Amino acid sequence: MAAVTMRLPAVRAPLDSSAPRGGEKHLVAPGDTITTDTGYMRGHGTYVEDDRLIASVAGVVERVNKLVCVRALKARYNGEIGDIVVGRITEVQQKRWKVETNSRLDSVLLLSSINLPGGELRRKSAEDELAMRDYLQEGDLISAEVQSIFSDGAVSLHTRSLKYGKLAQGVLVQVSPSLVKRQKTHFHDLPCGASVILGNNGFIWIYPTPEQKDDEAGGYTTNLEPVPLSDREVISRLRNCIVALVTHKMMLFDTSILYCYEASLPHQIKDILKPEVTEEIVLEARQRLLDLEG
Repeated sequence: MAAVTMRLPAVRAPLDSSAPRGGEKHLVAPGDTITTDTGYMRGHGTYVEDDRLIASVAGVVERVNKLVCVRALKARYNGEIGDIVVGRITEVQQKRWKVETNSRLDSVLLLSSINLPGGELRRKSAEDELAMRDYLQEGDLISAEVQSIFSDGAVSLHTRSLKYGKLAQGVLVQVSPSLVKRQKTHFHDLPCGASVILGNNGFIWIYPTPEQKDDEAGGYTTNLEPVPLSDREVISRLRNCIVALVTHKMMLFDTSILYCYEASLPHQIKDILKPEVTEEIVLEARQRLLDLEG
């Protein structure tokens, strides 16, 4: 019989959320007055009433010069050109795949927007269209880049670089897109022995760091060899650390994930998600980030 851990309710001090990166954040709820100054421009998530700028969503106030907008804490993904996303194939259609990317509408990956196996660039023929399901089929996970945005807000993807393509062995974690920090690169090989793809759409892929890059595969030949236990333990620990950071609404990027991972090492993997352990390791990671900024 499996052991069951019973915990009594306990009063815990709320974790201070006023120590983010980049200065103090101003949190607002729908209907809150952001400012009464008429010199500001109205951005997303706001509206004007009686010369007051009011929040229409719950989130963080962001100011760029005189433009004021509210970034929702929980929202669907709104694509931007150049974003890195992780998605799941939901349907194979004529000359295109439909992809779930955590946005309002399914994203589209056109047959003309991929490199065929081998990486060669050629005109996509009728034979290639008939073999689409051999490249990607329903349920497959892919990494891709946002190529363009349609007029209705749907996202068009491409995988024309060898760093994109079909994903093999790993773990998918779904978080709010607002918690993924925008960086120059969203592919990170962490020193702990695993790699992460931090999708701008809130889908995070954790996988064993490959020993060598297979540039001849064109992104569609996946390694399905069994993953060693040591790698699975590292991936499981990283997954729980990301969930712990999300629980306390901390931004996700390579440094914050690595600091949280290092803070969790004294604890067993299964204990990381216990509230008191989660609070301890997140506080330690946050303090290291503040020391780094200072």
